[in-house]
Amino acid sequence: MDEFKVTAIVLAAGRGKRMESTVHKQYLLIKDKPVLYYSLKAFEDSQVDDIVLVVGKGEQEFCRKEILDKYNFHKIKAIVEGGKERYHSVAYGIQAICWECKYVLIHDGARPFVDEGIIHRAIDEVQISKACVIGMPVKDTIKISDEKGYVSDTPARSLVWQVQTPQAFDKNIIADAYGKLILEEEKLSAAGITATDDAMIVEYFMKIPVKLIQGSYKNVKITTPEDLKIAEILLDF
Repeated sequence: MDEFKVTAIVLAAGRGKRMESTVHKQYLLIKDKPVLYYSLKAFEDSQVDDIVLVVGKGEQEFCRKEILDKYNFHKIKAIVEGGKERYHSVAYGIQAICWECKYVLIHDGARPFVDEGIIHRAIDEVQISKACVIGMPVKDTIKISDEKGYVSDTPARSLVWQVQTPQAFDKNIIADAYGKLILEEEKLSAAGITATDDAMIVEYFMKIPVKLIQGSYKNVKITTPEDLKIAEILLDF
């Protein structure tokens, strides 16, 4: 197999309004370590070559001291400031990737339970599909609502997935997709189109099929105070 370089972009610029805390959710503690530590540790111990960490405004030095230096992370090659929206932060992260990188994994730092197996599967699949996302089949029946709140459709549960991160892409594909997004963001905003994940941007601008691969039901996102309590329990399993 040809050698190639893989970069992980870890997003930690969110404010976490639903957490009801003055501390941003990625810095809240799960058993004496910040939420962000766990995902960075997973990538540090994986086959990923380097990490670009995207943080909130004015938090670069804090993260360097309290995350990178404190926990001795060697693969973090850049700490960059994020933007107003998630997609701005990803775009800034992409700009910090080294030129020789071939594949990019984009991960939400508020998902502390990504593990080596998930990362390995994403890297294996992106070499084949060029674009893939981690996720899990939904457990519940999903209803599609119309504008008035009535059920308009009930999709087959076997075809509906709950998308997670990391999401993995050929570097050129994801860089081109985000370049087009930034150029057309005002037009998309006016049309009411919101980019909610990276795969959606690739689907919309690049017209490339995105492969779904299995992650883990444990790979939850920390969003509310209740999630922190669940995370403490999950750490023991």
